[in-house]
Amino acid sequence: MHNPAQNQDLVRRSLSSVWHPCSQMKQYENFPLIPLERGKGAWLYDFEGNRYLDAVSSWWVNLFGHSNPRINAAVREQLERLEHAMLAGFTHEPVVELSERLRGLAPEGLGHCFYGSDGASATEIALKMSAHYWRNKGHPDKTRFISLKNSYHGETLGALSVTDVALFRDAYGALISQQATVASPDTRLAAPGESGEDHARRCARALDEHLARHRDSIAAFIVEPLVQGAAGMAMHHPVYLTLAREICSRHGVHLIADEIAVGMGRTGTMFACEQGNISPDFLLISKGITGGYLPLSIVMTRDEIYQAFYDDSSARGFLHSHSYTGNPLACRAALATLDIFRHDDVLNANRKKVEYLNSISANLRELPMVRNWRNTGMIWAFEIASTGDRLAQRCFQLGLQHELLLRPMGNTVYFMPPYIVDEEEMQLLVGRTERVVEQLA
Repeated sequence: MHNPAQNQDLVRRSLSSVWHPCSQMKQYENFPLIPLERGKGAWLYDFEGNRYLDAVSSWWVNLFGHSNPRINAAVREQLERLEHAMLAGFTHEPVVELSERLRGLAPEGLGHCFYGSDGASATEIALKMSAHYWRNKGHPDKTRFISLKNSYHGETLGALSVTDVALFRDAYGALISQQATVASPDTRLAAPGESGEDHARRCARALDEHLARHRDSIAAFIVEPLVQGAAGMAMHHPVYLTLAREICSRHGVHLIADEIAVGMGRTGTMFACEQGNISPDFLLISKGITGGYLPLSIVMTRDEIYQAFYDDSSARGFLHSHSYTGNPLACRAALATLDIFRHDDVLNANRKKVEYLNSISANLRELPMVRNWRNTGMIWAFEIASTGDRLAQRCFQLGLQHELLLRPMGNTVYFMPPYIVDEEEMQLLVGRTERVVEQLA
């Protein structure tokens, strides 16, 4: 039974007790919170029965729909056996099996998994592990990092130091050691007449020049392969990854592949690095690994890096931990997620969905206000040519009126739907987004 009073009551209680993330709380005076009762498949529902197509996979985490029966069953079964135990001095079947299966799926050479709780934690782990590796190998001056211009790698202090999004970084600049950035291979930034591949090659030369000057102080280069998410779904040619791997190897600098948002099939392959035919020194995994069920992050690294910490001295060990490291429930959800990939041939099924959505989007792409339509795997994005105030918020509100959960970044609208989205839902997503864009004119 629908209950509008519950909608209102939950919003009131939330505003009086919850500090919501990535929000100016005062904005909720004009853009009220959306109270949620439940989720099913690609849809979220409030207490009045209103529904919203989750076109952004609830911040890019939900791969196989809300309340997925197979993941539900796996977590429920694990709950009856072991909910949690510390991983220091102990181990358990879910974390061992997940590590083994990821080793079989990831690019060659990534043999060990270190566990954290979220994406920013994975970034912190990789940065510390890289610098500590160089210290253990007799290069204590290699403590600096570089990232791409407009990069995003998290909002804890270490992660923020390699994040180049002013909104997230500037308020806390006094607290962080800001690192250098190099040119982004974002295809939108190509010079007139320059192809995406040529632009990527030009940016790779800039990386090479920077490392040639600073290699003695740089521990690692961190990159979001193929798509820089918070930069407005900035997509680049995979040749950049191929060249970056060769450049980092030649200069003795680690390559960290931040696949927190772009891994787990999101770009069309299980890991985005595959499209550059490379194996990084560190591979960061989070978000979709548990199907959007529980917080979990993983840093995979090369055996030679692991061996540099293997010693009788505690000081040479990797000094990092999280209370919920390798949580059994989260690992079991991740294993269920990998089972779905395997049993449902998800990557091939997604390729057909990509073809279908692209085939039905011609009208949307040709709207006068739409710019830079682009697609990589199960990510679509475009810019809206508008000078109106609060475009992102207006687009969000209009989307809700059309049963869509859209969360634009600036003037960039993007789709990152769950992989279980069907043709009817894709038609609804594209058709109603057309209406939203037309109303923004």
